[in-house]
Amino acid sequence: MTADRDAADQGEPTPAMRAATARGLQEQFPGVRVWFGAATGSWWAMVPLRDGPQLLEAETPQRLRDAILNARARG
Repeated sequence: MTADRDAADQGEPTPAMRAATARGLQEQFPGVRVWFGAATGSWWAMVPLRDGPQLLEAETPQRLRDAILNARARG
């Protein structure tokens, strides 16, 4: 069995699923860089704002999406 299959069998997102999720968020928020930190187990985004880029961290893609929306609303 591959590592991707082992992760999928345990209900964890595979690296391919994480990459697809990151791409989806980046498409939703042009200019924002999104990735999953394997070492931290967190989702990350670098959000360009008027006062400079802001680094965001969240436990799930949904929470990261909310954090990006909040950061952009603040400026």
